[in-house]
Amino acid sequence: MSYYDIDAILTDAEKVPCKFELDVPELGYLDNNPSQSLKAGTSIGLPLWLAEPLALTSRSPGSSEEDSKSFVALDLPPSLSNEVMSALKADPRAVPLRDQSHNFYGLGTRMLDVFEEREVCAILRKTFVTRATDIALHARKAGATEDMGVGAGEEFLRGLEEWERKLFRKAHEGTKGTKEWMEGVKKH
Repeated sequence: MSYYDIDAILTDAEKVPCKFELDVPELGYLDNNPSQSLKAGTSIGLPLWLAEPLALTSRSPGSSEEDSKSFVALDLPPSLSNEVMSALKADPRAVPLRDQSHNFYGLGTRMLDVFEEREVCAILRKTFVTRATDIALHARKAGATEDMGVGAGEEFLRGLEEWERKLFRKAHEGTKGTKEWMEGVKKH
């Protein structure tokens, strides 16, 4: 990903649940208490770009175990919750990933950089592979036949998150390019 990749920027802006491990003066406004300090144990959503370093950085690297805890405890976002993972295990095609997060796979990848969740990794991989076959089929059909109709294509695209939309566009462009090439070969 490049520095200017809008999908990476939007993924980093996703809020993730965090629980503060210490009192922080002057940050009560994050919990709608502007005149108070942010108390230890307070759970709030922070953007991923801020939550990740706070969770991975220890307070005092060379001191006791209590002091070497991180500033916040990070948790998986709701889009990667047990309920969503169970639904994806049951049928990956039935879950509209865009409703979970516009950058579902990007968020999943970033969270797997922080957490070692082998099961989540396996579910995301299976989900992508399963849905990719449907995406390729729809991309091949898009514009080629009248049976799909405009409404059906729009409804299908509505449930796709950004990585899947890019895959759809590439597959559609590839099918279209192949068809144009074949027509050119037939003419000569």
